[in-house]
Amino acid sequence: MTLLTLFSPLMLLVASAIWLFHPGQIIFSQRRGGLHGRPFTIYKFRTMWVSEDGADVQQAVSNDPRITPLGRWLRAWSLDELPQLFNVLRGDMRLVGPRPHALAHEATFKQQCPCYALRDVVKPGITGWAQLHGMRQEITCRADLAQRIQLDLAYVRARSFAWDLSILLKTPLAMIQPMGGAPHPQRRRRAPVMG
Repeated sequence: MTLLTLFSPLMLLVASAIWLFHPGQIIFSQRRGGLHGRPFTIYKFRTMWVSEDGADVQQAVSNDPRITPLGRWLRAWSLDELPQLFNVLRGDMRLVGPRPHALAHEATFKQQCPCYALRDVVKPGITGWAQLHGMRQEITCRADLAQRIQLDLAYVRARSFAWDLSILLKTPLAMIQPMGGAPHPQRRRRAPVMG
């Protein structure tokens, strides 16, 4: 509740900007995989001209024409994730943990990499070890998926209060470098994961 109080002025400002510049719904919701694979509804600020297309979820990519100008800026600085503080309050998520993915994407990722399911032993988080290592953009190839899973599983195996605190303290520094910057050095462009 303290974090919600702290960030409420910023959340109100973002909500007002969305309402002013891109009229329509302010909050975007989507079903994602949570603890032990149980689905939950995640909340984000809307960053696209239209809502996601139901069960046939199309992953947002760089220069995606569906993303609004304001939405592109919100995504670059991860401000669209702020409503997930309500998910933390509800108990669906933690502040720190592996990032949750859309259910349709999870099914594909589990086919591509069976060890993906090992991430589900902890609640998903708003930020995580993988995000501190540059894995904040879309998953576009097998190398992206493997690298993200490797980092997530390293966190799952050795998680602790001290490590969570360290990740939380470093997250603002990671947000200062927007996602439009250089990709993580270990990311490679190979065969697409999706489709």
